[in-house]
Amino acid sequence: MVHMSRRVTSTRLSDNRELIYFDDPETPSRPPGALVDHRDLPPRGEPGEVRFDALSGEWVAIAAHRQSRTHLPPADQCPICPTTAANPSEIPAPDYDVVVFENRFPSLGPVAGDIPPAPSTGGHGLKGPALGRCEVVAFTPQHTGSFAELGETRARTVIEAWAQRTEALSALPGIKQVFPFENRGADIGVTLHHPHGQIYAYPYVTPRAANLGAVARRYYDDVGAKETLAASLLRAEREDGSRMVLEGKHFSAYVPFAARWPLEVHLVPHRHVADLAGLRGEEKEELAHVYLDLLKRLDALYPTPMPYISAWHQAPLDPVLRPSGQLHLQLTSPRRAADKLKYLAGSEAAMGAFINDTTPEAVADRLRSVAVAPASAKTMEDSPA
Repeated sequence: MVHMSRRVTSTRLSDNRELIYFDDPETPSRPPGALVDHRDLPPRGEPGEVRFDALSGEWVAIAAHRQSRTHLPPADQCPICPTTAANPSEIPAPDYDVVVFENRFPSLGPVAGDIPPAPSTGGHGLKGPALGRCEVVAFTPQHTGSFAELGETRARTVIEAWAQRTEALSALPGIKQVFPFENRGADIGVTLHHPHGQIYAYPYVTPRAANLGAVARRYYDDVGAKETLAASLLRAEREDGSRMVLEGKHFSAYVPFAARWPLEVHLVPHRHVADLAGLRGEEKEELAHVYLDLLKRLDALYPTPMPYISAWHQAPLDPVLRPSGQLHLQLTSPRRAADKLKYLAGSEAAMGAFINDTTPEAVADRLRSVAVAPASAKTMEDSPA
């Protein structure tokens, strides 16, 4: 298969934040003047703090400056729509395919580096600058719509952006984990309606990744490094079949045996690969197809679009955890019925002990059965309104 190249163009916004255009194949080059940010933005602020919670042994980011970030602006003031005379936005060009840029209101950053080492015991009062990097990924210039409405060409460009940024962010000093994700829907708490995601580059391994990584490492050691835990679980699910949603040549998706959320799907590559940057061309091509298929299945379950968190789990950069880590997607939604949401209350929020109101087998059966229209090669914005 011939993989058409995608142009990548890096520029700087007026406050020196990096912005990168990722273009679909055959997109014409932009004139240099279209890349210039003419706004007079104030200088970037200093990083917030990370504070060590001695009770749990976890880092917590303190980012009070984010209180002033943009919150659900009207369409004509959207900060990630293309720039117009009436709306000089974060994206200088009058049109784009996919754009990644440094968040103006980052939880971590704007500089990367090492934070203080976590102590083995104690540590009350330990803090440091919230080093790292937070980026925004705009999937389309269209203000309305969703990732599920993109064509496969555009979805593949987004995957290329995730992969490129994973590799670049992993090389920054002090970065321990790179996490691409998308929050979709008001019920999840999005602050912008425009279809977009984010990438966090953490200066520590996050609590969830540390827990999953430790379990995966124990399994990896127990089997003599012959396979990862993720590969073992995928094999078991494929053999059982009752919770499988779809199976491809390079990726398969299933509802996990002990799903926490009313709707939860894991998408796992068949090959042991640490992160999106490690995927081969043919794997990225199939991923664009199966990921769109999954999102369309979610949206087809109820009369209104599904709120979800799309979390790309990548192997941490920690040398102990990385060999046993494996890329996989955890796609979750708190929606337990057409008009009901699951709220994390006492048992889940306070104790971390999840209680699921649905059965994984029934959810998988519904996702297998739902009819979805196949994605076209065209992007959403190529289609007539």
